[in-house]
Amino acid sequence: MNKRKMQISRRSFLTSVATVGTGLAVSPRVVAPSATGKTDTVNVAIVGTGTQGQTLLETCLKMTGVRVIALCDLWAEFNLKRASDMLNEYRQSHGTYTDYREMLDTETALDAVIIATPDFCHAEHAVACLKAGLHVYCEAPMSNTLDAARQMVRSGRESGKLLQIGHQRRSNPKYRHCGGALLREVKLLGKVIAANAQWNRPVQPDRGWPRRAPVEEATLNKYGYESMQQFRNWQWYKKLGSGPLMELGSHQVDILDWFLEALPKSVMASGGNDYYDPKTHEWPDTVMAVYEYETKRGTVRAFYQTISSNSNMGSFETFMGDEGTMSMSESGQCRVYREESAPEWRRWVKMGLLLEPEEKQKEEKEKSESEPGLEVTDTIEPPSYRLPITFDEPNHKPHLENFFNAVRGQEQLNCPAEVAYATFVSLLKVNEALEAGRKVLFETDDFTT
Repeated sequence: MNKRKMQISRRSFLTSVATVGTGLAVSPRVVAPSATGKTDTVNVAIVGTGTQGQTLLETCLKMTGVRVIALCDLWAEFNLKRASDMLNEYRQSHGTYTDYREMLDTETALDAVIIATPDFCHAEHAVACLKAGLHVYCEAPMSNTLDAARQMVRSGRESGKLLQIGHQRRSNPKYRHCGGALLREVKLLGKVIAANAQWNRPVQPDRGWPRRAPVEEATLNKYGYESMQQFRNWQWYKKLGSGPLMELGSHQVDILDWFLEALPKSVMASGGNDYYDPKTHEWPDTVMAVYEYETKRGTVRAFYQTISSNSNMGSFETFMGDEGTMSMSESGQCRVYREESAPEWRRWVKMGLLLEPEEKQKEEKEKSESEPGLEVTDTIEPPSYRLPITFDEPNHKPHLENFFNAVRGQEQLNCPAEVAYATFVSLLKVNEALEAGRKVLFETDDFTT
């Protein structure tokens, strides 16, 4: 085993994150060599067929050249059965398993595995699949511990197989256009000063389960759970999950790192159990963090928060520069606003990088400016420029397509494990800042795998 440490410095990370964002190779492992005589069909197994696994399965069934030939989940009477019934509806023959090791021993035709199990299982399952010679797509966050995430990166490197982490925004055409063409290439916002990202999730009761089909206690204990309550609500337990900050923030802090082409140099945070009982919900349900980034064009301060309250405004990311503001959402529209003092954007419209504001917006702005009695301090929302991109596919589809095309040797991974690991470290530091009650600094060694 190669004991040499791999270190991601700020300089090398800037290079890797920029090249990944534009689809260029960042390492020899981001593309798999095409197998001689291999058809374009990729044979896949899904390990973990709960809510997220079901979503990924449904997405795979909408894709050509992908065949799900095996399913694995310890809850045979519910999760596994539900996923198997779906494959049967599509007339796809497949094997079903409650133990991933049996699946790996039996399914010799597999090319790749999708892992959608609880966070604490990710490393065990990913490492085993990589060692079995399979490419792996693993849901985010990578794990719930630093050592486990580091082990995943090392195993991917040592196996020579692909390991894509499910930060699906990196493959979303809206985000690639905003981060690549608009922010980095033409520097549409001018000098970026601040960023803000937020995920509002409604409070809800703990997940229940069909009383007729619980997992047997012995099986639960075998796989690390104390009860069905814990099994169904694993995200809130520190030994099993990583809490809302990691679960949701892994996607959005990744956007901060990616778009700013930098790693944070410090973070301070405030948070706690503001709604749920900490006896049953061990992770904080509300966290607010302020990062400092040292970018190529100066300091940027980024505010990130995960809030357990209601669903108003959903999730979004905003970048503010001295010439404009960019606001985007995975599930909604992306808008760009130009400062009146900024150079005209007509050339970007002519080049097809932006669409003109809608006429209704222009008329409303002109009307508001002509109204008598308007105070100088009143803020009038400027017309928003739209993106020349329509995206109405399932959010996970482009990222899965990128992974499968990389397996075929046709594309580079958009989020290899090395890049996702940097975001994982960025988020873990928030927990440290919460416990310390002060600003904490990032060191180069923090990003060592």
